[in-house]
Amino acid sequence: MPAKTPVRTIVAPSLLSADFARLKEEVTAIEQASADWLHLDVMDGHFVPNISFGPLVLRALRAHCGLPFDVHLMIAPADPYLAAFAEAGADHISVHAEAGSHLHRSLQAIRALGRKAGVAINPATPALAVAPVLDLVDIVLVMTVNPGFGGQTFLLSQLAKIAALRAMIQETGRPIALVADGGITPAVAGALRAAGTDVLVAGTAVFGTADYAGAIAALREQSPEGTA
Repeated sequence: MPAKTPVRTIVAPSLLSADFARLKEEVTAIEQASADWLHLDVMDGHFVPNISFGPLVLRALRAHCGLPFDVHLMIAPADPYLAAFAEAGADHISVHAEAGSHLHRSLQAIRALGRKAGVAINPATPALAVAPVLDLVDIVLVMTVNPGFGGQTFLLSQLAKIAALRAMIQETGRPIALVADGGITPAVAGALRAAGTDVLVAGTAVFGTADYAGAIAALREQSPEGTA
């Protein structure tokens, strides 16, 4: 039987925790620090209690960063803005299952734009909420804090949900990335990876340190490597 290939944990620093006065320098630094994706939390002050940034910021940063732009839309409605984010440079676009009544339509629209489509769910939303759309998504994002603010404490209750989603994804046979977003630190990275997480979104755990490369390495070191 051939040996299985180790699967590296993907680390996606969240721009929400960066220094907004130095965004160009921040995205350059995070790429040089061996990040895998750049996670961009878009908030509207309506679906979540905060406002962050829009397509113009993505467009301005796109020329200065070669990482995949992983755009997490915490907005409602999302559909009117999908094309703008795709045109601004998003590689992945995730929409919330709770943000609209036509989730299939939103995901179909993202795929029609040639972008990877993701579905995100809040802590109180059960894993089964994404079951009807697993044939359409490339990403399932689990909020491990209540969305809207950075720097929150990880909700341990989400580990069981992540494990359930991993089992659901395996049944599809599709290469769907399972993402954990919120309160991610090296202290919880190992438990998340053991539960089946592929991607760790980390804000203050990376941008809140003086050593971005060291912070990213620490998240990977605390994440036991899986096999494929």
